[in-house]
Amino acid sequence: MTSNTHIDLASSPKAATANRRIFRLAFGTSLSLVFSQIVNWDMSFIAAVFTMFLLATPMPAPTLGKAIGLFVGLLLPICLGIAVIPLLNGARWAGIIIVACALYYSFYYSAKGGSALIGTFFTFGLTMVVTVGSLSLDILLMLIEDLALGVVFGLVFVWIAYAVFPDLPPPPRLQPQAIAPARKPNLPEARRAAFRSMLIAFPVTLILLFSSNSAAYIVVMMKVSAMGQQATTDHSRAMGRSLLESTFWGGLGAILAWQWLSIWPNLTIYALIIAIAALLYGSRIYSGYGMSAKGNMWMNAFLTMIVVLAPAVIDSQGGSSAGAAFYSRLILVSVAAVYGTVAVAVFNAFWMQGKKKKEGDTNNLTT
Repeated sequence: MTSNTHIDLASSPKAATANRRIFRLAFGTSLSLVFSQIVNWDMSFIAAVFTMFLLATPMPAPTLGKAIGLFVGLLLPICLGIAVIPLLNGARWAGIIIVACALYYSFYYSAKGGSALIGTFFTFGLTMVVTVGSLSLDILLMLIEDLALGVVFGLVFVWIAYAVFPDLPPPPRLQPQAIAPARKPNLPEARRAAFRSMLIAFPVTLILLFSSNSAAYIVVMMKVSAMGQQATTDHSRAMGRSLLESTFWGGLGAILAWQWLSIWPNLTIYALIIAIAALLYGSRIYSGYGMSAKGNMWMNAFLTMIVVLAPAVIDSQGGSSAGAAFYSRLILVSVAAVYGTVAVAVFNAFWMQGKKKKEGDTNNLTT
């Protein structure tokens, strides 16, 4: 009897913490998406993406210093991309090599213990600048402005969500468990994960560099950037399958939401749909004081739903082609996920073969 009581007391604060984060995710993300629908500027849904990423990551509310650091972290890849654009126009292959090295570093930064959020936005900012900027500086400046506004307003809604649903203080005897740092991978493992992620992101970036309409594939860039970070942080053998799973569950959520909005197009219904989706995804993202074993997969599923659904909802105000654009984005995101899964499977197959061969040679020498 005493043992059972101890288990209940220990598990109750964990459940309360997870529930608080789930409700905060639902409130902040739905409010941010409603705002993006009201202001209706190009790429205003970036605010909701940024809000969702920050709220889905189990961490304290960002301070003003942390917010400035995130904003500066976003400016760095933009400045780097702008500096590389002349090379892409004059000496394209030299510029492409620099882009490949920068992508590798963005994944290596996350793989060795850096912020996955900063890594994702570094990857996205770099790919967006080099692919769009090599075609039109005017469009690029417009996208940079939208991205900066999205980050600023995204942070505002994060602070609002934390003000409405503040963190619960952990019990003193469980506090060391709650703040225990995550294990950082060793450097060879981090380099391997970064190279695998670059294998996912770089070919897509290269295709968009040679595309004449790369600005139309902003959503694909976001998905590929998130997939690269997912491949960096997930070290399980089933990681390749999780890329497909996140796209499937996110795409299914987007389709159900789009059909619901087609029947009843209403801003209140839109907010309700996003809140319900956040509750469902959030219940699988969090586990106690941290994330569940498949938390990254479910977070990327929620991201997929937002980046497919939100632009279509904004487009629906301007004409009847929003439905076609919705399914076009969904198909492109699905193709990117299939490619990423195949790329990971091929990389793991060759890596494991080489690793087994090296271990066999070592064993023979030892014998």
